Amino acid sequence: MKVDANTVRKGHVLEHNNKLWVVIKSDIMIPGKGNAIVQIEMKDVRTGIKTNERFRTQETVERVQLMDHEMQFLFSSGDDYTFMDQESFEQYVVPKEIIGDSVVFLQESMICNVQTYEGTPLSVVLPPSVVLQIVEADPVVKGQTASSSYKPAKMENGVRVMVPPFIEAGTKIVVNTVDGTYIERAK
Repeated sequence: MKVDANTVRKGHVLEHNNKLWVVIKSDIMIPGKGNAIVQIEMKDVRTGIKTNERFRTQETVERVQLMDHEMQFLFSSGDDYTFMDQESFEQYVVPKEIIGDSVVFLQESMICNVQTYEGTPLSVVLPPSVVLQIVEADPVVKGQTASSSYKPAKMENGVRVMVPPFIEAGTKIVVNTVDGTYIERAK
């Protein structure tokens, strides 16, 4: 659908020069004289190449509507991850680079939101948090206060996280999948 360039926001997907681009940043700039322009930083969905484009504010751009699907993660094979649509039971293979850094938090049977365009997966959004077990935790240093000090620990997926001093090996914790930070002890 055609939209005005000044309504484009971060996360929108545009079709420009026969390619799909995800918007990374969008700024409206008003030069000293002349009309305002929209500076859009975007990344090619398929190749990952970044570019900057300028549009007049009244110019229209083609915004792509993505389809949201609830999909269950089944298994991984190398750098390919297989998901199954919860409604149609159709399976999709998603490359690791589409999932991004949060791939380390992907767990078997996890339900994720997969956005597709014409049947091609473009992004995978994991649940906001996961429960993981601590396998290694440094001992507590005497004299540290519990409120302000954190210690490094290693989770079952191999990722290191900073945790409060009372967390020990074998404890299950809740971790933020966006930035990999400790949220709380699992109940």
